[in-house]
Amino acid sequence: MNAQDYQSFAEVWERRATIRTRPRRTVEDDGKLIYPTSRQPLVTSDVFLQKCPHLRDFALVQSLYKFINDVVIFETEIVDKTARSIAKDNFPIRFPFACRYDAMTVVVDEDYHALVAMDYLQQTIELTGIEPIALPQEIELSRSIPKAMEMAPDHLKAAVELICVAVAENTLTNDVAAFARDDTVKESVKGLMADHLADEGRHSSFWARLTRIYWNAAPAEDRATLAAILPVFLEQYLTNDIQKHFDLLLVDSLDTPEQVKVALREEVEAMAFPITAGHPLVGNIMRFFQTSTMLEDPAVQASLAAYRL
Repeated sequence: MNAQDYQSFAEVWERRATIRTRPRRTVEDDGKLIYPTSRQPLVTSDVFLQKCPHLRDFALVQSLYKFINDVVIFETEIVDKTARSIAKDNFPIRFPFACRYDAMTVVVDEDYHALVAMDYLQQTIELTGIEPIALPQEIELSRSIPKAMEMAPDHLKAAVELICVAVAENTLTNDVAAFARDDTVKESVKGLMADHLADEGRHSSFWARLTRIYWNAAPAEDRATLAAILPVFLEQYLTNDIQKHFDLLLVDSLDTPEQVKVALREEVEAMAFPITAGHPLVGNIMRFFQTSTMLEDPAVQASLAAYRL
């Protein structure tokens, strides 16, 4: 694909974008969970179940707050930044108007997702009376993208930014879909995830196409340089350090004796999240590299060998 072949999805956006078509999601006061236990293994650990099962809902509400906080950071500080730069034709890699128009729809969508998430957080505080504990000021991408860009020569920093954002936008689709199908959680939460997913499918395709346009025009030496940076970015991105720090803060905030907190901290420290070639997130990422045609390049194949099945 080259820039001239790009076809805008403007008409599809007008018909299907959640900002055009979805109602406000209102949190229900029912007996269902506000966050899946499968996404917060602390509450299913032996110590938690034995010593403080009554604190499950508190822990899940705090986990929802952290999830929403992550969404807001991702949408407004990561994706919005790059999409807005492309839309305004300020990005060092130039794209035709059709791409820039679609980039602006991404800006609108992502900022709307952040607004909806903030609204839902406030509704949850009002319903439960539970205030958020200290939430992270960054996500994994806040560290991994600057680290990758530092490795690139000046003329390739924008290319690294584009590829990293594209990877991020193609990583979580299946994860969000699983969230949206979980029958243990409130319908409003499932609706939030389904709305997000409805837009993200369009976004993931958009970023893959822009990456493909860039990659197909890039010189071989630039491709090789970029390929060498990819493993560093993925190593920094696919980590659970921030989540572990949050979980330890969550343990500290629980209204339970110190000896129980000590045991729960040990549970958190013991939780391993190995990101191997068989991990679903890696599978999504590798599909992106294939769709964008990057994986056809021998240099990329070699650099990602550890992540390929």
